[in-house]
Amino acid sequence: MHTFATAATENHLLGNLPGEDYQRLLPHLEPVTLDHAQVLYEIEEPIDYFYFPLHAVISLVTQMEDGRIVEVALVGNEGVAGLAAVLGQNVSAERAIVQIPNSGVRAKAAVIIDEFKRHGKLHDLFLTYANSLMRQIAQTAACNASHTVEERLSRWLLMCHDRVSSNELNLTQEFIAEMLGTRRATVNVAAVNLQSAGLIKYNRGRIRVVDLSGLGGFACECYEAVKKEFAA
Repeated sequence: MHTFATAATENHLLGNLPGEDYQRLLPHLEPVTLDHAQVLYEIEEPIDYFYFPLHAVISLVTQMEDGRIVEVALVGNEGVAGLAAVLGQNVSAERAIVQIPNSGVRAKAAVIIDEFKRHGKLHDLFLTYANSLMRQIAQTAACNASHTVEERLSRWLLMCHDRVSSNELNLTQEFIAEMLGTRRATVNVAAVNLQSAGLIKYNRGRIRVVDLSGLGGFACECYEAVKKEFAA
């Protein structure tokens, strides 16, 4: 129990709870393995659990009438998936899908909602995170409309890197294309350009960041804008 209790605090929201608040939640926290492409909840389906990633990354995506999906936000160890449930929405407006597999923690929605209603530290942390998440969504929309695929891909890889703290990212071109709302061939050209610039290495669904600072310099301003928001 002690090992899990310590590991769960690698999620920043859980890690920033006061001891008493965290101990109250701990019996309700459950370790989970988040698998690649696993759907945690669907659009217009109930949010039964809150998911706190530790080393995984979850994509929040919306779906168009023609079936295309586009990512609107990323959730990593800085946050939680299921936030809408404490804001009065019992069903999700987005699909939550695991983008980078790894470990996480979940708790039943009713437990987190009850804790939120105490108006203690979790309440404050969730509201601050909600504001940052909305900023990320707005910045992503502006980025998709204004910047090149290479810039958007750089921004997206950096955001993933920050959340898993690893230079190795297991991501297929098909999945990246869906997240960026573009064609796979377009992502392939962008990845080749970044590799030619010495910023990444790409091979069979695995991307390795070779030059982190160079990738940061290549990315659009949206990356730094979102990073500063979550660091505030």
